[in-house]
Amino acid sequence: MTQRIFNSAVLKEKAMQIRRDILRSLVAAGSGHTGGSLGMADVFTMLYFHVMNHRPEMPDWPDRDRLILSAGHIAPVLYTTLAHAGYFPLDELLTLRKAGSRLQGHPSRGSGLPGLEVSSGSLGQGLSVATGLALAARIDGKTWRVYCILGDGELQEGSVWEAAMSAAHHRLGRLIAIIDRNRLQIDGNTEHVMRLEPLAEKWQAFGWKVYTVNGHDFSAMNQVFSQLDDCGDVPVVIIANTLMGKGVGMIENDYRWHGKAPGAGELPHFLESLEKSYAQVNQSTHENE
Repeated sequence: MTQRIFNSAVLKEKAMQIRRDILRSLVAAGSGHTGGSLGMADVFTMLYFHVMNHRPEMPDWPDRDRLILSAGHIAPVLYTTLAHAGYFPLDELLTLRKAGSRLQGHPSRGSGLPGLEVSSGSLGQGLSVATGLALAARIDGKTWRVYCILGDGELQEGSVWEAAMSAAHHRLGRLIAIIDRNRLQIDGNTEHVMRLEPLAEKWQAFGWKVYTVNGHDFSAMNQVFSQLDDCGDVPVVIIANTLMGKGVGMIENDYRWHGKAPGAGELPHFLESLEKSYAQVNQSTHENE
């Protein structure tokens, strides 16, 4: 899949479908991480349906862009996006976290699920893996990019900063880190647990090109991603400001939904809230046109 013509309306509709199926898969599983998965649906939609070079019919295509999900607990958004992109049937989403399923609680490369680049879940490791991939690509003269998704609470791991220092030192300009900056982690607000700010300045000090963007605004994200070719051999970090639980009003910005799945009785209410949120977004878009 090569980069497509940008169409915000199409991307919004796809993100809505992905959120809907995330909820259904979590209810079927009875466990899993709802908040971050819903919050990153727009970013994943942007990547897989507009930005990344990939071929669902050839998951191991040598020249594909690689995506490393360092924040492995938000696997539901990765799985659902892969299914919608055509890597495997949508019906398989209902096997999330089941015994013998290819859709484990954290991504497992050994499960055989197409589209997974690496097993993940232990926070703080993904950027090191992505750095190694980007360095290997440069040594081999390849031009594919490596995208690494990190949670903001994950940045409290020292290994993240070791990788950041290494990537800048080796001038890995094909490496793009994307931070899910929802300001929440399992125990509450990141700034209360372990302060991260000034975050952009820290990455700049480590030698990275920094962009800050609304992670729910497709037009704003498109402007950022369209500038990647201009960054030369400097690694890029995109701080995506997001809302945990985005689209389901009753759980938005509530850290208690970090690792909690909705029950079957809650699903109709969640889907109704999602439909209302989507309608409001469309109405706002039309009014601003």
